[in-house]
Amino acid sequence: MHCFCEQKETYELKIEGDVGADFVWCNQCGCNLDLEVFPISNELKSELMKWGTQYGEWIDWDIDKLIFNGIAMEEEHNKQGAKLSEKVKNELKKKYKIKFFPSSMARSYANKKY
Repeated sequence: MHCFCEQKETYELKIEGDVGADFVWCNQCGCNLDLEVFPISNELKSELMKWGTQYGEWIDWDIDKLIFNGIAMEEEHNKQGAKLSEKVKNELKKKYKIKFFPSSMARSYANKKY
């Protein structure tokens, strides 16, 4: 995968949810990588897209607050992300080193002072 690292290519990737970005990143330089060219099956790409578009549903963005049951929603999202990361590892057959980075946004919002 092409990235901004000195060697212009990485084999160390992370799967991490984000708002408005694809969910695969270089784990060294932080470059966001295009899911469309990621060498996994279309089925797994679809699963990742569905998972990724649910990122942050535990926040009411209009009032910038955690919704009811938001921490549990985020925990479930993280469980699904970990499972998908394992599927990515299995499809790539050790060509890439894959790490999953769970979200901790809900806890930040739960501790936020208004």
